[in-house]
Amino acid sequence: MTGRAWGVLFVLCGAIFLEGIDVAMLNVALPAIRDDLDLSTGTLQWVMSAYVLGYGGFMLLGGRAADLFGRRRMFVLWLVVFLLFSGLGGLATEGWMLIVARFVTGVAAAFMTPAGLSIITTGFPEGPQRDKALLVYAGTAAGGFSIGLVVGGLLSAIDWRWVFFAPVILSLGILLAALALIPASPRPDRTGQGVDLAGAVTVTAGILLLVFGVERATHVPAAWTVGTVGTALLLFLAFAVIERASSSPLVRPGIFRSGSLVRANVAGLLFAAGFFGFQFIVVLYLQELRGWSSLQTSFALIVIGVDAVLSPLLTPKLVARFGHARVIFGGLLVASLSYALFLPLGADWTYAAMFPGLLLLGVAFSLVYGPLTIVATDGVAEEEQGVAGGLLYTSFQFGAALGLSAVTAVNITATDGASSAALLDGYRAALVVPLAAALIAAAVSASGLRTRRARADSAPAGGHRAGPERSDAPGGVEQPAGLGS
Repeated sequence: MTGRAWGVLFVLCGAIFLEGIDVAMLNVALPAIRDDLDLSTGTLQWVMSAYVLGYGGFMLLGGRAADLFGRRRMFVLWLVVFLLFSGLGGLATEGWMLIVARFVTGVAAAFMTPAGLSIITTGFPEGPQRDKALLVYAGTAAGGFSIGLVVGGLLSAIDWRWVFFAPVILSLGILLAALALIPASPRPDRTGQGVDLAGAVTVTAGILLLVFGVERATHVPAAWTVGTVGTALLLFLAFAVIERASSSPLVRPGIFRSGSLVRANVAGLLFAAGFFGFQFIVVLYLQELRGWSSLQTSFALIVIGVDAVLSPLLTPKLVARFGHARVIFGGLLVASLSYALFLPLGADWTYAAMFPGLLLLGVAFSLVYGPLTIVATDGVAEEEQGVAGGLLYTSFQFGAALGLSAVTAVNITATDGASSAALLDGYRAALVVPLAAALIAAAVSASGLRTRRARADSAPAGGHRAGPERSDAPGGVEQPAGLGS
């Protein structure tokens, strides 16, 4: 790669690092925020849920906007919005002000993230160069989350408001670098590609309601959850009808004919559900049952950040030797083993007893996250790279919300009383959820191994090895148009 290409990748990695560190720091700062602003548990939960709603609800629209209005333009514009509302969050004096700021920050991330990903997937040629760039990108995202756990604990000890002010300083630096390094490009030709307003409204409303229903499932009556999720499903049905009739659909239905794309999104959803659900339960175990401080918990979990090192160094070599499908499948099996090691969780486990499971989870993340990003965008036409990235990140975000709600529901149901034994029973029961999610994801991924083997067996003697599955985009797969397209 050229020096300019490395510079662009550095900027985009900075943005995904910013997104990861922002979320992780807030997780650790929540107790300090509650004490200072005198927030109820319900209001505090909305500080987190507001970001998830904005991020998950608008991600698909953000991906399409990058394709239609220019990836650099969308990236820079929404980075500015992210910067401004992160700062406003730090100035909040009431709970509702913080919730609004977090929602808009989530929306900004929903537009910024797929724009950044699609700059990589259209700016680097498909193959080893793009794979390397995406694996470095994935490792940086993981590093942001891991480092954020520790930095959030340190900043919270000073003043929780620095958890919001620190991303402002970081995002300002990224903004200046983006303006200098990401080349400008002409506005994309949208001839015959109108804005699918009806599709955008229905799918965004559907995703918002679905994430909202899942997030609130453990806090409201079951009938309310069923009604909310049912309404979301009706909106998705309406969206499917609109897209089939639209001349310029938000998401072309044919993109789902790519088996590799569908498998990547389903596996990504399940993997995120297990990963975030597991971390949530482990944090509760360490802080509620063991009495560890936020900073102690942060340092305990930082071993998961080994993926930031393995993703760019080890994973590319494994992918080159075994292929994406096998590496993803292996990573999901490693994740399953990690969760299984925690099932016999004890009331007085030493950190040495927890360390193998936490380390394996970091290894699993390095084997799964980056290759999934590659497979979900591989073979997709350039004009749909934003949508493909938006689909994947929507799957990740909804999976996280689903996993958190599922482990919370199981934990509450299985906890009978306030004793240490009752709490431990709840944690053990909830830890089955991440294990089940990882095993199902591995089964989904295994179907890709069978497909690849069948194609290889049917290839003519002396013929070329079968390539990745392609979407049926009009005009086939285009060559990248260059960075900043």
